[in-house]
Amino acid sequence: MSSNLNVPAQGELDLLSLGAIIHRLDSGRVPFRKAHSLDVHVSGGEFNVAANLSDCFGLRTGIASAMVRYPVGDLIAERVRAMGVRPFYKTFEHDGARGPNMATVYSDQGMGIRPPVVFYNRANEAAALLKPGDFDWEAIFGIGVRWFHSGGLFASLSETTAEVIIEAMKAARKAGTITSFDLNYREKLWKAQGALDKAQSIFARIVENVDVLVGNEEDLQKALGVAGPEAGKGAALDTSAFFDTITRVVQQYPDIKVVATTLRDVHSTNRHTWSAVAWFNGEQVVAPTTQLDVLDRVGGGDGFASGLIYGLLTGESPEQSVRLGWAHGALITTFPGDTTMATVDDVKAFAKGGSARIQR
Repeated sequence: MSSNLNVPAQGELDLLSLGAIIHRLDSGRVPFRKAHSLDVHVSGGEFNVAANLSDCFGLRTGIASAMVRYPVGDLIAERVRAMGVRPFYKTFEHDGARGPNMATVYSDQGMGIRPPVVFYNRANEAAALLKPGDFDWEAIFGIGVRWFHSGGLFASLSETTAEVIIEAMKAARKAGTITSFDLNYREKLWKAQGALDKAQSIFARIVENVDVLVGNEEDLQKALGVAGPEAGKGAALDTSAFFDTITRVVQQYPDIKVVATTLRDVHSTNRHTWSAVAWFNGEQVVAPTTQLDVLDRVGGGDGFASGLIYGLLTGESPEQSVRLGWAHGALITTFPGDTTMATVDDVKAFAKGGSARIQR
């Protein structure tokens, strides 16, 4: 089976992401309202993919985003450098009191029957101020970019951020770059823009420019307005329901070549059944099913997207690409934070069916 993606063989960057970079303040197993200490994780759905591909898989990646000159921005910029990601920033000056700000996400990890809780402070966020014309896409893609990635988290931030995505997607396609998009529908973020109707009109304009689409069954239904079984009802690992929904998606968007997602059945906060599926031009790929003992579930989907893209960028078969995504996404859930701490050897070993026996 072939992916039928005409990935450029060479480029100065293997992947460029476009999106907001945030910092997550995490209280771990302690509920946030009782926290006395917090860990700081630098994150962002789109950034995570670039960071994972650089740090774990050794690819050359970049991030186009907003940056603010103040200590929080300095902390985030240091982490971007540490992950080996090349920045393309639109820089804003902080006024010393109100912003613009680098967004803050607050979370705890939950435990057992107690689910994780995530909430946001994205007031006066610098990334939401980004607008068409802020980046010279012709010059950026002119250096050679093999793959361009963005997502629904960035699209939800303001009236202008989706327009930046569309502007970049069109420039990427003109340059011969493969485009991918992770729907990442978040109801809390879209409420400020008019919720579901607004989201669907924006996603429709973006997805018509996309080669590779990532999104679970709920994302596909809510973000794109396609019919399907009620989200959350029935078997969580029912691949037939996902492929049935995909059929409706590709009827609406016939230029899409790949649709992929993780499948997760949550038994408790720390015990999940995990799999993944993908559609490649009508061919179906299903990853193995495994049981996960989860430390921190945030970032697992981005981990899957990273491994999948790595496989497709390096010429792996669709089957192996899905396995690499499935394996990397699983490993991400065993680390604190949103970005990878795995090595490419870890991922390949687990993709082959590796075990958790001690390594001596």
